[in-house]
Amino acid sequence: MRFTKMHGLGNDYVYINGFHEQDVPADPSALAKKISERHFGVGGDGLILMLPAEDGVDAHCRMRMFNIDGSEGEMCGNGIRCVCKLAHDRGAVTANPMKIQTGNGVLTLDYTLDAVGKVDCVTVDMGEPKLDPVQVPIDIATLTATDQPQTFEFRLDGTGDRFTGTFCSTGNPHVTIYADDVQAVDLARVGPLLEHHPAFPSRMNVHFAHVISKDEVQVRHWERGSGITLACGTGASAVCVAGVLTGRGSRKITAHLPGGALILEWKEADNHVYMTGPATEVFTGNWAE
Repeated sequence: MRFTKMHGLGNDYVYINGFHEQDVPADPSALAKKISERHFGVGGDGLILMLPAEDGVDAHCRMRMFNIDGSEGEMCGNGIRCVCKLAHDRGAVTANPMKIQTGNGVLTLDYTLDAVGKVDCVTVDMGEPKLDPVQVPIDIATLTATDQPQTFEFRLDGTGDRFTGTFCSTGNPHVTIYADDVQAVDLARVGPLLEHHPAFPSRMNVHFAHVISKDEVQVRHWERGSGITLACGTGASAVCVAGVLTGRGSRKITAHLPGGALILEWKEADNHVYMTGPATEVFTGNWAE
């Protein structure tokens, strides 16, 4: 089975070109666990399949993404930029803008090319953020409301830790927690506890954010099913939304992630969030198992 290793700001996945039917794995969930392992596999934050769009869907191709624990996610912001690059650079899709089917519907992507005609930068229309607690989803009956929109106080049972988080879905469930020093957060300890908090029926992606200015923010991520990652596109989009809702940020910001910077804009005109960032191919190979 042929694969391509790609990353968006260090958020790395193993990609399978499913336009070649012989390369489509029979059990992608099981494969994701093996191939993502960084010592005995290729290594990555998960597995992403680029496939033809399903019948009746108005899209140029389809993306399915699986976390390192084998669970399937609805969407991946960094991953979809790489799917766009893989589809274009392998000749599967030449349309610009490109429409990609995901677990969160069909998203539209505009891209630019480098000097040799390869995709180098992609802007993704992430759609409208979902603010209804049922759609995120969160169980607000177990949380304490604050005077800021979408923002609740909660604690981790048995640890004494208390948090104030702003919730939304930008394709996946996200909580943004503001901190004076994101590097001081023991993310390896609190990340899994927050992900599996009983108030979050579909688990949770967790983002600790430090406001540099109205236009800039520093973020660290704990991703549902993958753990600490260098970048999270849907998460950075959620941080942009949280900044506007809480009055901390502008509608257009630069998010500085451990793997690099993303540009986010929550436009008033259509209520959509737009994410702009790079997509990088690392290497290709053959998986023997």
